[in-house]
Amino acid sequence: MEKIAVFPGTFDPFTLGHESVVNRAQVLFDKIYIAVGFNSKKDALFSLEDRKGFINQVFEGNPKIEVVHFEGLTIEFCKSIGARYILRGLRTAADFEYERAIAQVNKAMHEGIETVFFLTMPEHTPINSSIVRDIVRHGGDVSKFIPTKMKLK
Repeated sequence: MEKIAVFPGTFDPFTLGHESVVNRAQVLFDKIYIAVGFNSKKDALFSLEDRKGFINQVFEGNPKIEVVHFEGLTIEFCKSIGARYILRGLRTAADFEYERAIAQVNKAMHEGIETVFFLTMPEHTPINSSIVRDIVRHGGDVSKFIPTKMKLK
């Protein structure tokens, strides 16, 4: 059986930390869907199409990676495509507490889907999309925080 993982997020924008998690996870999974979701609590700086396009730039030509869009519950999206794993990155202890709660609720909703956590590389710990968005909004240089193949508009 093919090992399929979903890496969900708003990815506004996709960062070096996100790229690192996906790159390291490729050895464990046959297919990784980077699932760009809608979060009603967040005001997106970049459109859905731009975010998908940025991520496609990073993984162009990689048959293991597919960038998709989804709405609703991640667990339902996983079930709809036959994914048995949810991939998540952890930067801090606060991330762990938040992600643990979500993983446990997901497990209660569907026992057949596991959440797999990757610790962020130390050099990526301070990088998050909110900070990168703020730098972009104020005209700063974000090249140190996003994948080299990614060109923001």
